[in-house]
Amino acid sequence: MKFLQDLTYEDTEKMVCDCGMPKYRAGQLFSWIARGAKYDEMSNIPRELKEYLISQGYGDEPIRIIKKLTSNLDGTVKFLYALQDGNVIEGVLMKYKYGNTLCVSTQVGCRMNCAFCASGLDGLVRNLSAGEILGQIIAVNAEYGSGTVGNVVLMGSGEPLDNYDNTAVFLKNVSDPRGLNISKRGISLSTCGLCDKMRRLCDEGYTPTLTVSLHAPNDEIRKKIMPVANSYSVNEIITAAKYYFNVTKRRVIFEYSLISGVNDSKECAVELARLVKGFPCHVNLIALNSVKERGLDGTPRDKVEKFKAILEKMNVSVTLRRSMGADIEGACGQLRRKYVDGTGEQ
Repeated sequence: MKFLQDLTYEDTEKMVCDCGMPKYRAGQLFSWIARGAKYDEMSNIPRELKEYLISQGYGDEPIRIIKKLTSNLDGTVKFLYALQDGNVIEGVLMKYKYGNTLCVSTQVGCRMNCAFCASGLDGLVRNLSAGEILGQIIAVNAEYGSGTVGNVVLMGSGEPLDNYDNTAVFLKNVSDPRGLNISKRGISLSTCGLCDKMRRLCDEGYTPTLTVSLHAPNDEIRKKIMPVANSYSVNEIITAAKYYFNVTKRRVIFEYSLISGVNDSKECAVELARLVKGFPCHVNLIALNSVKERGLDGTPRDKVEKFKAILEKMNVSVTLRRSMGADIEGACGQLRRKYVDGTGEQ
């Protein structure tokens, strides 16, 4: 299926010209698309252009919100979205003092199968199109008001760089000043370390804040919890991260979920500190959200603080990620999984 939200501005301009319309119609159309307007709401778009787009197979609504859960703790909102083919995905709106951040998904499911994540329990169903990724932001803006989403993190279900082409189009469209115009500095992309795609991303001029899901200081531990470690070594990931920084001048963030008895020892902290030193980067420690199907437990808070203190003593820039939405299925993939298997409310 194809959607208007899949179109770049250049694509939109070509459509307009192919239909025999003046180029200025592209700006009008692209603006309507960014607002999530349906064909019948595009009041200044000629009927002939709408009919041409429909004849080319472009739908006007790639995604819609079918369920919302709002945290009583911090106002975080978790969404369940329905896609046009019957699949469902999820996202999270997090509210901070500096503005709202939306966590978006890039795939239905995930094939990375990390041991601590619910998203990969059923494998990869399919990639999302650029318009389905963008549509998550548009749907939330439509629900709460234009401009609600000021920052975006590609940290929902799926590995963004495993869906590289659609993710790249999304990155172009989401920051286009003629559309949503979200600052490039307000966009973060999380990857489990697909080194070739990390390099390609910056080589092709895309500069989101790169967040690397590291979760282990060496290959032995990483292979136990992340199958992707069989393809890319820790040293290869660090080298690719340094390359990304050298090209973009953007500090790389390393995510590290602390798993009790797996990667939370003093020795792991020291090894991690030595690994990431030497270039501008930041370590984001995460208190693991337990997923019952995975059988892993998060590290107790006192041990988390000790791990953090070791990194600080070794002059590593480090923070402990603030836990948000703990009362609304905080771990990525849990809400979708309950919906799909029928154990949650529908």
